[in-house]
Amino acid sequence: MIGVCLDTTITTSKCDRYTFRPFDYAPAQAVAFAPYLVNKMGKKWHIAYADYSWGQSTRDAYADQIKKAGGEVVGTTGIPLGRADMTAFLSKISGNFDGLFGIFFGGDGITVGNQAYDLGLTKKYKWAGDGAIAESTNLPGLGNKIEGFIGINRYVPVLEGVLNTPSHKKFFDEAVARLKQIDPSGPLPDRYVQSNYEAMNALKLGMEKSAFRGREDTMKLIEALEGLEMKESDDFPQGDKTLRKADHQAFLREFLYVVEGGKFKLLETVDKDKTITPPACNFSA
Repeated sequence: MIGVCLDTTITTSKCDRYTFRPFDYAPAQAVAFAPYLVNKMGKKWHIAYADYSWGQSTRDAYADQIKKAGGEVVGTTGIPLGRADMTAFLSKISGNFDGLFGIFFGGDGITVGNQAYDLGLTKKYKWAGDGAIAESTNLPGLGNKIEGFIGINRYVPVLEGVLNTPSHKKFFDEAVARLKQIDPSGPLPDRYVQSNYEAMNALKLGMEKSAFRGREDTMKLIEALEGLEMKESDDFPQGDKTLRKADHQAFLREFLYVVEGGKFKLLETVDKDKTITPPACNFSA
């Protein structure tokens, strides 16, 4: 049961019967986000990305969906992981296009946000990207330089819209309290907290449905997880999701947001049924 990893190949070219991802992946995010990028921000995009498997597969997913939405990717820039100084790469980004789309996470998300701002890229171009750039844990390191960034994420730590529910408030409050025990600065929960929590609950639900008691029940557990419907509840505060039988990939709602005043403001919620992509492997056959 995968808890965090977004590498597309896990449920595509490297899928296997024993691996499940109970949260989103780049192709679904791209399906959800590309129409907004093209229709509300601009037709022409340059993609800057973390140059390894996740960044590369996410780049490809967005390039494909931006094109399908009627837009164009005019260039891409790959940046190696862990570069404290990205200016040698970012300074080469120029030309006539509408938006810069970033695909980075962790410390690299902070680095690219700060240095793209310092180079004037986020003023010259519309600035959007994977929500991992502006996770709640990254906001202190980005300060006002991330202002106006438009991102997509499966989870945003706000109590508004469809996230203003008793289940989410319970999860949010408990996560904040537990995170403060680890980090006194009191970070808000992010998508990694959410997906690990829900992954364990998905496994628990599958074990209950299959009456799992040990290794001899492995296939019963797999069959219970295939096609599993997870309903919004205390166990799944992010919302309803479906774990597709064909490839063990889940589909769930996505959130589009803008950073304003150092906080997340929801722009749109994309229903899970509008994020579905065709399976690249098929255990149903």
